[in-house]
Amino acid sequence: MNKKLLLFLSIILFSCSKKKEKIISEKSATDSLSYYMKLANSKGISDKEKLIIIDKAFKLVPTLKNTSKKRDTLFSITYRYYINKEWKKFNIASNLLLRESIETKDSTNIVKVYRFKANYLKKTEVFDSSFIYYLKAEKIYFKQNDELNLANILYNKGIVQYLVSDYIGAELSLFKAYSILKNSNEKDKLYGTLNQLGLVYNELKEYDKAIFYHNKALETVRDFKLQSEEHQEAVCYNNLGYLFLKQKKYNDAISNFELALKDNKILDDDPELYSSLKDNLAYCRMQINNYKDLPGLFVEALNVRKKLDNYTIIVGSYIHLSEYYQKINDINSAIKYSNEALRVARESKIPVNIVLALKQASNVEDKNALKYSEDYIRISDSLQIVERNSKDRFARLQLETDEIIKQKDDLVEQNRDILNYFMGTMAFVGVLFFMRAQRARRRELALTQAQQRANEELYKLIISQQHKLDEGKIYEKNRIAKELHDGVLGRMFGLRLNLDGLNKRTDEEAVQERLRYLEELKTIEQDLREISHELSREKFVLINNFVAIVNGLLEEQTKVNPAKLTATIGENIDWDKLSNTTKINLYRILQESLQNINKYANANFIKVDFKKDKKGNLILNIVDDGEGYDLKMKSKGIGMKNMVDRTHESNGTIEIKSEKDKGTQVLVVVPLEHKTIKV
Repeated sequence: MNKKLLLFLSIILFSCSKKKEKIISEKSATDSLSYYMKLANSKGISDKEKLIIIDKAFKLVPTLKNTSKKRDTLFSITYRYYINKEWKKFNIASNLLLRESIETKDSTNIVKVYRFKANYLKKTEVFDSSFIYYLKAEKIYFKQNDELNLANILYNKGIVQYLVSDYIGAELSLFKAYSILKNSNEKDKLYGTLNQLGLVYNELKEYDKAIFYHNKALETVRDFKLQSEEHQEAVCYNNLGYLFLKQKKYNDAISNFELALKDNKILDDDPELYSSLKDNLAYCRMQINNYKDLPGLFVEALNVRKKLDNYTIIVGSYIHLSEYYQKINDINSAIKYSNEALRVARESKIPVNIVLALKQASNVEDKNALKYSEDYIRISDSLQIVERNSKDRFARLQLETDEIIKQKDDLVEQNRDILNYFMGTMAFVGVLFFMRAQRARRRELALTQAQQRANEELYKLIISQQHKLDEGKIYEKNRIAKELHDGVLGRMFGLRLNLDGLNKRTDEEAVQERLRYLEELKTIEQDLREISHELSREKFVLINNFVAIVNGLLEEQTKVNPAKLTATIGENIDWDKLSNTTKINLYRILQESLQNINKYANANFIKVDFKKDKKGNLILNIVDDGEGYDLKMKSKGIGMKNMVDRTHESNGTIEIKSEKDKGTQVLVVVPLEHKTIKV
């Protein structure tokens, strides 16, 4: 017993010792981390030494619990790696921070990681992934209603879209950013957005808008005194000059380039901008045959660019020098510089550079022009395909990201609801099922009663209509009987008596009387014929009132549309065999077709035919010679859908044929008396 007690006490003491050691160890790591971060922020230490300290601090991070303080410290470490371009370490630290922030739903640090990852990927020209992270950050800032950070994300996203030639997408993102920034105090970001909008509209060839936004950017720099070592005014002048250059307004372009070059500090602060201004100025002078300082300006720009070690702008300088020597007919020098451009372009392995160099080489070197042209076309086509794919991919990424975020939000919401209400839901399932069953039974009973009431009303209407028809028939019979009895029979009785009296006379006067009475008999005969025709017309109207309604519709059509209308209604159609539902459907289909012709067709001729085919089907054929339309391109509207539904309701078939500028045909076939069409 004593041995067991001693063992139990030793275990407890050992466990407490381990726990205490862990607490001390964690406290020690936290203190060390705080010490390293404070030391890294102190003055008098070189950047290299600071990085060594940051590395030591980062090694301590995995040993700590996932707390808010740890994540904030980890972000500071990630930021240090970012500004020092320690990209490998930046990726490791940012991924760890993102994982732990997602785990704790720390949206503040999540969006920071998204933002820095997007910026890093933009710098390293991995534009697809950069775009995705900007999208994710945009969604969070929008949800947080953080307008300034949202504007910054939209601005950078617009730049990425611009760089992959998605100019419409870039315009939308930048304009959203502009609408936020124009009312803010972030004037430097407002300037950047205006400047970028000008570049976008330049590529879209909307030059008036491009000039407007570049000038607005210049005004913003001047009004808010934003000029700094970034030489914002010179950038604006350079952009305006390049815009005029693209429009071949070379004198206006030269004026802007010269205004920019008045800033003597550009070469020291921004040699790339300086080389662009010199090169663009030289190019514009060359185009108007003003060879002042040429080719010296081209050469000066090239020498500056060689120091920058930027393949793309070096290729541009060589191409411009080649164009210059080609213009002054120094073909050997033109070929020399075009070959240099091609060499550097191939070293860069950048397709755009190769395409531009090949184009110039094919212009100046006749010997290899065919080969250069073939290579140029092949690579240019590939670039166009890549560019189209990039635009489509960005649009698809935007859509997919929106859908994923929505699905994620929906799933989170669903999971939360399931977690909170699962037990309660299970308790009420039985009651809910019973209530729903009861409601369903009540609805079914209500529908049955409503159907019965509708049937009763319909029956009453049919009886009422039949009664009115019977009354009309009786009235007409009585009227015609009176007409025969009071009119025709009375006159015939009088004639018979008069003729009996004349039978006893043979004089000339009796002969003339007989002739007059014969004429009277002819008149009575004509009256009888008219009464007979009236009876026939009554029967025709009673049986064929559908035809009368159709004729009324066609007559109305001739009043509202100047197109020539011809209509044929077959005499061999037994309209009594056609159900009232089918008659209504055919009338509505004809009405809808005529309305479509009036609205869209611009037709000169319309043809409507009702006829019976050899198989016992009724055919309605509506043809016009109007503008027609492409059935594949035009979506089916509700009118066309109703025509199809009405045909199917009558157990028929419908076929619509149309071609652009070749008119339209609507062909409807329904059975006269059978349930299905005869084939």
